[in-house]
Amino acid sequence: MKKTLIVALVLTLSVYLVKAQIPNINGIRYRTIKIEGLDIFYREAGNPTKPTILLLQGFPTSSKMFEKLMIALESKYHLVAPDYPGYGNSSTPSVNDFSYTFDHIAEVMNQFVIAKGLKKYSIYLFDYGAPVGFRLATMHPEKVQTLIIQNGNAYEEGLGSFWDPLRKFWADQNSEENIKIIRHDMLTVESMKWQYTNGMRDTNAINPDTWIYDKLLIDRPGNDLIQLALLYSYGSNPPLYPQWHAYFRKYQPHALIIWGKNDLVFPPAGAYPYKRDLKNVEFHLLNTGHFAIEEDGTIMANYIDKFLARNVK
Repeated sequence: MKKTLIVALVLTLSVYLVKAQIPNINGIRYRTIKIEGLDIFYREAGNPTKPTILLLQGFPTSSKMFEKLMIALESKYHLVAPDYPGYGNSSTPSVNDFSYTFDHIAEVMNQFVIAKGLKKYSIYLFDYGAPVGFRLATMHPEKVQTLIIQNGNAYEEGLGSFWDPLRKFWADQNSEENIKIIRHDMLTVESMKWQYTNGMRDTNAINPDTWIYDKLLIDRPGNDLIQLALLYSYGSNPPLYPQWHAYFRKYQPHALIIWGKNDLVFPPAGAYPYKRDLKNVEFHLLNTGHFAIEEDGTIMANYIDKFLARNVK
């Protein structure tokens, strides 16, 4: 009887030890929080006592774009990735009930940061995340520890020929021809696939679920109008560039620039000018496209880890 009990205890202990050696490969939690009466969905991973990274999504996706990166970094960092209103799993009020502007999205994200109790954080700025994040940084520079900039623009040099149809849309948002072009160039499944695959070394390595999922969410009733509203509001960002440059020069946050150099949406011409205003820049051009995280996520996670280890205490 004693021998059987001892064997059972040894087996139980062995199983426990084996399990203890297996890391939790997905410690992400999926939560919502009320902001302005809306459900703001967010992904969260890691220990809140460790340095925080606020991950800000791009167009046309959601915080789901960060899942692999969060898993890669969760053992050392606290990662928080919200969905903007109108995206992912957050509330999607109609354009009649919510002002879809970058100013308003940034204010919602500011309220989110306050509600989450994030006192200090690094910001991951990608695509739409750049104008949202730079608004946050200029509102509360004391909270920003570092900037992680991935194909996120803050300079006129970064707005190439891709933006010509959008410039026409900004000049006349009611033109049926301009709206038709923007719908074709930005809201079709083909255009979304192009953003994910153009400039990639191996398009067969890019999961088609990404653009299919994004398209399904944008096809929700009324969501196309949300996208058009924010694409129009993007025209409010270039006039703020001088303000953001002044923030860079005054506060000199340490910055990691990891940029897909084959990106035609935000080409590398927009990456170099950061060096004019920021003194403490680590700079990497990657041989990939706009959604660099899809092809070079492991490389990027390594850069981020080493950068934060040096610059955030």
